[in-house]
Amino acid sequence: MEIFTGFVIGLLGSLHCIGMCGPIALALPAGKFGSFRFYLGRINYNLGRVITYSFFGLIFGLIGKNLAIVGLQRWVSIISGALIILVVIIPSAYKTKILNALPFGSVTQKIKGAFGNLFRNGSLVSMLFIGIVNGLLPCGFVYVGVAGALSAGDTLSGVLYMALFGFGTIPVMLATSIAGNFISIGVRRKLTKLVPFLAVLLAVVFILRGLNLGIPYLSPKTEKMMQMNSKMDEKEKKDCCK
Repeated sequence: MEIFTGFVIGLLGSLHCIGMCGPIALALPAGKFGSFRFYLGRINYNLGRVITYSFFGLIFGLIGKNLAIVGLQRWVSIISGALIILVVIIPSAYKTKILNALPFGSVTQKIKGAFGNLFRNGSLVSMLFIGIVNGLLPCGFVYVGVAGALSAGDTLSGVLYMALFGFGTIPVMLATSIAGNFISIGVRRKLTKLVPFLAVLLAVVFILRGLNLGIPYLSPKTEKMMQMNSKMDEKEKKDCCK
């Protein structure tokens, strides 16, 4: 998975972030509107989210590296794509039941408690930590980014992938936190409806990449597959010469 796609995913999918994290961005304290403190606080908030996403990239990039070592990277890519499509097509009611069955509720409550303490503090440092904690909230769109980090193949690529993912979300989120409700609720709902189509498109890319079809950039053959094909060609040549 090309690392730069992390930025594209973050940029295009940040419309989803307006609905999920927009209220937090709009409620950020620290500074009078237009002051240096006001802008710096909101920059710190967004950098905090990037730090958390990069940490996710570290974890899942490391997992992806170990899977790549044993030759499972392409299957990880295919399964990730299939799971994304499955999440998109499952009705919301069933997804809610699944989420309620998982230990997300208690985690979310603890995160909300941390938000309260940080908001009351209101310092520039607390803005950074609000962003860090914000990045820990359960979010299906972040999971799409994590799937890309898992398919990256090594730890550094996983970190860079998720860092670029985070930076991709900054333009819209920073504009939201500074300019307020600059997009009407109706427009936001229409734009959010595009997110499932984007997720399916990415899922198809993941699946094609795992299939090693030899399509440049979209589904290139991995080095291991090329070595296997080279050995097969050498064997065929030897058989022909006998």
